[in-house]
Amino acid sequence: MASRTLLVFGLGFSARVLVDRLRPAGWAVRATARGAEKVAALQAEGIDAFLFDGTAPIADISGALDGVSHLLLSVPPGADGDPVLNHHGGDIAARAVDVEWAGYLSTTGVYGDRAGGWVDEASGLTPATERGRRRVDAEAGWCRLWRESGLPVHLFRLAGIYGPGRNALETVRSGTARRVVKEGQVFSRTHVADIATILEASIARPNPGAAYNVCDDDPAPPQEVVTHACALLGVAPPPEIPFEDAEMSEMGRSFYAESKRVSNKRIKEELGVELAYPDYRAGLAALLADG
Repeated sequence: MASRTLLVFGLGFSARVLVDRLRPAGWAVRATARGAEKVAALQAEGIDAFLFDGTAPIADISGALDGVSHLLLSVPPGADGDPVLNHHGGDIAARAVDVEWAGYLSTTGVYGDRAGGWVDEASGLTPATERGRRRVDAEAGWCRLWRESGLPVHLFRLAGIYGPGRNALETVRSGTARRVVKEGQVFSRTHVADIATILEASIARPNPGAAYNVCDDDPAPPQEVVTHACALLGVAPPPEIPFEDAEMSEMGRSFYAESKRVSNKRIKEELGVELAYPDYRAGLAALLADG
């Protein structure tokens, strides 16, 4: 374990839990951050940090990549494509032989709208939004790098992420929770701690080229989650708002353009994962208990 070095491109909400598990186990961690203040904060924690905002290459890319055994790619693509591939695809490919595992954090948005139907990793990629189309292109780019250089890329398609500080309990407490109702609408979700568990399981059982859906067992309408959070907190739920009458941002409305149920069968059968939070009820109960 002590000789393992993880480089995270984009140390955000999802990657942080994995990093906080690996460091006590003897892993060395490096990471990129978008601003100088964040770089300094990471360095104060003992994490080697490098400035990378996606608009220019990392100044010391050799220092970032030399000796890296594992890569986690958590930078979203933009209108010009995946910034890590654009600026450092060649640098990473040149060191592919030294990398034991690489994970790309994608989204279940690559499957598009299925009118509430089920999808698995073999389902076609038919994104309904521009964000989803960018993710499909980014996945294809990383898989192309795998085929051409041997970089052991794994794709992780994440459903709606929640966890400490980012969940329905928080929106209810802040007074910003809404129960927007659209007929037949369901979303899949995943607790951030389960994301880390799945990544750890993949690191232990590499299968380059594989894609994994990262979600819990219970796709559910979004208004049900808010109602349950209110019940846990002992407050009355906000009124239901028909989707047609709801005021929301263009991005918020785009989430309702897709309705599907995402199968997580593969993470259980291939990686042996047992979810700590198999549904939103378990996840919210644990978050409430943890304060």
